[in-house]
Amino acid sequence: MRGRVVAVAVTAGLLAASVAACGGEESADSNEAAGDYPVKVVRAEFPPRQRLGETTLLRLGVRNTGDRALPSLTVTISGGGEQERKSSLPFGYRDPAPGIAQPDRPVWALAAGYPKLAGSGKRGGAETANPKTFAFGPLEPGRTIDAVWKLSAVRAGSYELLYAIGAGLTDETKAETNGTEAGGSFTVKISNEPPETEVKDNGEVVEIGGRKDSGK
Repeated sequence: MRGRVVAVAVTAGLLAASVAACGGEESADSNEAAGDYPVKVVRAEFPPRQRLGETTLLRLGVRNTGDRALPSLTVTISGGGEQERKSSLPFGYRDPAPGIAQPDRPVWALAAGYPKLAGSGKRGGAETANPKTFAFGPLEPGRTIDAVWKLSAVRAGSYELLYAIGAGLTDETKAETNGTEAGGSFTVKISNEPPETEVKDNGEVVEIGGRKDSGK
């Protein structure tokens, strides 16, 4: 009888501790200081003319021009067209055909391990609850984050690619430039013409006038 009383007491204590832990737990973004954070996009590069199968780099450099650290610099990427906005993919579109098991299709295929910070071999952008949003962590005043996405075009057409800069993971933290929401866009035409190549003396096939894609 005494053993059962002890067991019940221990179980009750564990349950109470569990409830207290759940009630007192705060999400990682709950401590973000609300407000508007001034930033400046100092670099925005993405080739306006591309070809199917071609690998290119999208580069964004963002500087904290304020006197407070950004809780977490975020970049949200989406196509500007109706079907692109409906897609859950940052570089994709929603196929409107009925009965498709997976309607989200890529316009660009994102290389594994990207985005990265320029000059670094490690992944630089963490995934968030929104697949279109990448989080790069706190950004101190005066510092710049130079992010790189490595992409391969897999669907021909003309596209508008939008990017929005954020200061955190909540609606109360916003990044602005001259009083407006920070961000911009790229206009890109992907041709279905294959890239021009040549064979070197050693047998290597290279693209004529190809772009470097080291990410550094």
